[in-house]
Amino acid sequence: MDDWEAALAEQAALEGGEGENESVKAAELDELKDESASSEESGRLDAILDIPVTISMEVGRSQISIRNLLQLNQGSVVELERIAGEPLDVLVNGTLIAHGEVVVVNDKFGIRLTDVISQIERIRKLK
Repeated sequence: MDDWEAALAEQAALEGGEGENESVKAAELDELKDESASSEESGRLDAILDIPVTISMEVGRSQISIRNLLQLNQGSVVELERIAGEPLDVLVNGTLIAHGEVVVVNDKFGIRLTDVISQIERIRKLK
């Protein structure tokens, strides 16, 4: 069991009172396939699968005046509009795709997705 699996198993045991012997298994995800797509269309999709995208996690936002911005120094605190414990936004190329929570394993930060925005909802937000 790798470090991430061990951390997830430990958290599951703490949250749900489950036994420590249960192991965490990775979710199996189905490949994105359109049964009605021709081989030419799927070939076009294959051409873009390796294009890199930027993924970012947003903790919160704040608007301040330039005067206050210039007064910031080490130790300054900027208040965000989010409440502590509220899920983070997961953005891909600036588009919200999911919400998640921060996890730490071996001094490295990660994010556990708690809610993935459906394709239909993402399309509605574009209009």
